[in-house]
Amino acid sequence: MMREQLARAIYEAAYLEGEFKLRSGQTSNHYFDKYLFESNPRLLAEIAEKLAPLVPSDTEVLAGLEMGGIPIATALSLKTGIPAAFVRKEAKKYGTCKLAEGVDIAGKKVCIIEDVVTTGGQILISTDDLREYGAEIKSVMSVIEREPLGRRNLEEAGLTYISLFHIDELLQASTK
Repeated sequence: MMREQLARAIYEAAYLEGEFKLRSGQTSNHYFDKYLFESNPRLLAEIAEKLAPLVPSDTEVLAGLEMGGIPIATALSLKTGIPAAFVRKEAKKYGTCKLAEGVDIAGKKVCIIEDVVTTGGQILISTDDLREYGAEIKSVMSVIEREPLGRRNLEEAGLTYISLFHIDELLQASTK
């Protein structure tokens, strides 16, 4: 599938209009319901296909953030052969009491995987948390870059940010 076809397919599968409160607290009149494209095996495979060549070459672990980054990290792990970790918003308080499930992240070069980035707030929190567990984090990847503020916040924190699509590309795909 060509990149423009993928943009259109994501738009058709996941674009919603209405009034939506974003994680950042902002309100929007449009929304991409990530679970609608992440739960579609054809789209998820195509997303992984397009993201795979963008993964930084020194990446040892793909860290999918709860919850939307997890299916993307899993698909990308299957495509690239790079092990995945699944990152909770906070360490569970029972059992293993882990923040990151799956492969060990300590001392590893970790690329954070997220679905949609608006302000980057949760990514910055999770980056700090993962670093406390010994992860080396320099890069973040997402499917959709919603606002320039997210990129700015991530880059100001010293992270390289790679997005597959900017929201404007997806919105423009609806007219093609």
